[in-house]
Amino acid sequence: MGRICVLDAPSNLGLAMPSPGVVPGCHKLAGALRDNGLVTRSRATDVGCVVAPRYDAAGWEPGDGVINAAAIADFTRRLADRVSVRLAGGDFLVVLGGDCSILLGPALALRRHGRYGLVFVDGHSDFRHLGGNADYVGAAAGEDLALVTGRGQDDLADIDGLAPYVHDRDAVVLGIRDNDVHLTELADLGIPVRTALAIRAEGARRIASQTVRYLRELDGFWVHVDADVLDPLVMPAVDSPCPGGLEHSELAALLGPMLADPRCRGLDVTVFDPDLDPGGTLAARFTETMVEALAGRAQAQD
Repeated sequence: MGRICVLDAPSNLGLAMPSPGVVPGCHKLAGALRDNGLVTRSRATDVGCVVAPRYDAAGWEPGDGVINAAAIADFTRRLADRVSVRLAGGDFLVVLGGDCSILLGPALALRRHGRYGLVFVDGHSDFRHLGGNADYVGAAAGEDLALVTGRGQDDLADIDGLAPYVHDRDAVVLGIRDNDVHLTELADLGIPVRTALAIRAEGARRIASQTVRYLRELDGFWVHVDADVLDPLVMPAVDSPCPGGLEHSELAALLGPMLADPRCRGLDVTVFDPDLDPGGTLAARFTETMVEALAGRAQAQD
């Protein structure tokens, strides 16, 4: 299998300000995980950084569309270009965010290369979209699954006329909570879902194996990881903590078999906010989990 490559995508463009005049701190995620040795401990190759445009949500009001939409579209194209180069070279890519809107870059890149699946590991379904379940949209990080499946404003959901980047039936949602407001809509669309509670009940490794089998007919698949899939008791440093999430060991067990599969092309890691972790202990533990999740892939590249 190809080598593991780490690419930084430190964008916070997809989140609203946590308070007036304060920008989201998740753009520091990559630095925090690197400081804890993610690159070397995963035996990965550093392939640089895609610098995000300036965050500017000044004057935005409901009804204006997605916050920072033009900047996100620009960043998505540039990130997709970098991801495409690595995919063409056979590399396995770890993209360090950033908020969940960075998913658009890998999704667009994969769409350019063929028909790929998406394993969406997240505490929330991020499926808000106009004309379906919302009166207005706002932060792209709450809409990224909707956008990559072709729902949303064309400058984000239909870049280069390639919507949808992922077909509904090619996405699998893992880790959302049983009270997620879009559960019924996802089921009606035929998108398989396993909530955090179901993962705990059925076993993380079993769910991982089922997911890989479900996506076996496609050209491959990508894994999206939002740190808020973890329970707030073990990972409070996220913008929208939600009780009832996974433990670190469960997340590692869920990701490990999927990332080690030869058809997995990479993953993006999002939403952890080092500004909410002044002591650095949460970053160290999250890095440990990601290193454990990547261990099978790291061994396979030797």
